Amino acid sequence: MAIIVRIAPNDHLYLRDPQESDLGKRILHHSCIELQRLGLEELTFKKLATAIGCTEASVYRYFSSKQQLLQYLVAYYWDWVHFLVNNAIAPIREPEKRLHAAVAALTEPMKTNTSVPYIDEQFLYQIVLTEGQKAYHFKSIDTENDKGIFLGYKALTEKLADLVTEVNPKFPYPRALASSLFEMAHNHTYFAEHLPRLTDLCPGKKFKGDLEKMLLFWVDGLLKL
Repeated sequence: MAIIVRIAPNDHLYLRDPQESDLGKRILHHSCIELQRLGLEELTFKKLATAIGCTEASVYRYFSSKQQLLQYLVAYYWDWVHFLVNNAIAPIREPEKRLHAAVAALTEPMKTNTSVPYIDEQFLYQIVLTEGQKAYHFKSIDTENDKGIFLGYKALTEKLADLVTEVNPKFPYPRALASSLFEMAHNHTYFAEHLPRLTDLCPGKKFKGDLEKMLLFWVDGLLKL
């Protein structure tokens, strides 16, 4: 069954909503491809326009800079993972099983949303692994934060923190655990692929299961489950 969901990032993340026009959707589609292929430093709007088959000025009508474009895509990703977490826990009532299902969902963000064909979630996942932290590790973050562009990430971690508190109301660091789980799920995937001496996980067919097992080891140990 197709997952039908439309994600709409904060309106400070674009000049014109790219999901409201054919050209905007093409910009998003090719941005995922080109960012995954080139990385943020090598990507230019001129290169992106060439891939799309439009003018550079046309891209600038939607995004003021490639940093804003990256932030849009990463914010889209945060909301997509939040949806996957909510979808995973919806049929479950027991707090411990709900938390475990949410942790498992953190290892499945490359699941395709077929109702949004102009966003390739597998490319988006790779972008987040390699470029994602650049969306919120920069000098002017406080100014950008005031605009609310990180509300998606905050909402996701608050959901995870609430699930932690459901299991153990006395646990003193639910938000820290929630954000750490999200970051660990991505950092250790990146480490396994590029910096293997920084993790105990190995890439391969068993990686997803091993990643989930590692995350649950930390959760169950810290919450004394």
